[in-house]
Amino acid sequence: MAYARIMSDSKGTIVFQGGGAFTAHDDLDRRLLSEVKAKKVVVLPTADAFERPEVLVAAAVTWGGRLGVEIDALMVMRRVEAMESDAAHVVRKADAVWLVGDNPIHLRSVIKDTPIFDALHHVLKEGGVVVGAGAPASALCDPMIDPRGGALALGLGLVTGMAVVAQAEKVTPDRHARTKKLANVPVVFLPSDSALVRRRGEWETVGPNETVGVLPG
Repeated sequence: MAYARIMSDSKGTIVFQGGGAFTAHDDLDRRLLSEVKAKKVVVLPTADAFERPEVLVAAAVTWGGRLGVEIDALMVMRRVEAMESDAAHVVRKADAVWLVGDNPIHLRSVIKDTPIFDALHHVLKEGGVVVGAGAPASALCDPMIDPRGGALALGLGLVTGMAVVAQAEKVTPDRHARTKKLANVPVVFLPSDSALVRRRGEWETVGPNETVGVLPG
């Protein structure tokens, strides 16, 4: 069985939240922001490009008010925008980045192998925090869980050799069984109110989850 691999030179924290962006994880979010002393959060609602990203941005602003941080919503919705150096520079300067929305396939197609994705690597290398909330939690991995049927697909690969099923409480028994059958890597079924945190080589679980396989120590 393959094991999860994260950049060996990473000093940062990568977080997988099952869902509930800006609503379900205030206590964890507050801790994460405090750890990196973040005063501003860059929010990428790319995965909601075909929905209503402005709703997520409004929720982020309200959340930022509760937690005492400024929100910089980066409306990178198309690949051409992810190629822009100015947008990537905003991400590179960030201490904390939240990726939110419901379409992991679109997120992957927009930012994979772009300056934005390189900037996310830079944030982690420099000790910042990158959060995937809901569908982006799956997209950050390679392989990624295809939401259309539960099979494995190419993901972004900030973490490789493991997969995350977001909003696990909504997964049908058939899809649950199919994912477990097809997976050749550890898989974490993560409900919306739960999270998995990787920092400095250690895993922290927040809330219940089902982990199939062994995550690295």
